[in-house]
Amino acid sequence: MTDYNKILERAGLRPTDAREAVLETLYRIGRPASHGEVAEALRGELDRVTIYRNLYLLEEAGLAHKVQGVDGKWRFCAHDPDVVGCPGDHPHFLCLSCGKMICLLGQALPHVDVPDGVKVQGKQLVVYGLCPDCCRDRQK
Repeated sequence: MTDYNKILERAGLRPTDAREAVLETLYRIGRPASHGEVAEALRGELDRVTIYRNLYLLEEAGLAHKVQGVDGKWRFCAHDPDVVGCPGDHPHFLCLSCGKMICLLGQALPHVDVPDGVKVQGKQLVVYGLCPDCCRDRQK
């Protein structure tokens, strides 16, 4: 069983029930999830503002990363090198029908040459289309 309090402490965060709940939910979902998906998975356990604050706090602490889809929504995924989670440096797939985003693990992001003096602070690639479930639903 994963000790989310220890993960929070290692990242320099004071463990709270809300932080633990949001982090555990990201791991349980197991893929990049929108704020709404996290709130739904928590079933009213925390208010929406608390969820937002904690998602961004986890990102700042390096325990989550965020990916923006072509639909404009930010999605968050658990990220901890010592625990199974989304390592972040890989492409993602976004289903345009259901909005589910999945990690395309084991695939490198393409190399991009940037101008001298530029400090890259992140990179992402989102491939989009229809997931297998939505493809099946459209064939019915």
